[in-house]
Amino acid sequence: MNKTVVFGSDHAGLWLKRVLMDRLSNDRQTIDVGTEDDSSCDYPVYAGRLCEKVLELQCLGVLICGSGLGMSMTANRFRGIRAALCCNEYMARMARKHNNANVLCMGERVIGVDLAGSILDVFLETGFEGGRHAKRLDIIEEIA
Repeated sequence: MNKTVVFGSDHAGLWLKRVLMDRLSNDRQTIDVGTEDDSSCDYPVYAGRLCEKVLELQCLGVLICGSGLGMSMTANRFRGIRAALCCNEYMARMARKHNNANVLCMGERVIGVDLAGSILDVFLETGFEGGRHAKRLDIIEEIA
């Protein structure tokens, strides 16, 4: 998989997005699809931009809003996107290992910056296990 990580947020996730992008700046190429300031904005716009870029580049993405809920709901509307709302490292590990998630969603108002950094690290470092899990992903794709 491509080492690029695409980031997107609304106004409620802007600060955490910037912190996490800075954290990765030496290790990976990062792309920011917005938002650029803390003015109130519509999260589906940025989730859509991110999903299109993740599908185009075949890379991983990170979406951040206040709770992570709106971003994950929007992202999962895109065929080929498997967005996981994670609030701890275990969820991030399982999202990648068993579900081959390609978009991590988090809520800035829900988790602290250190935990968010740990969740991101686990998400980026964990690979898909395949096997029986691949069959289940095929079933999901048939449903969608």
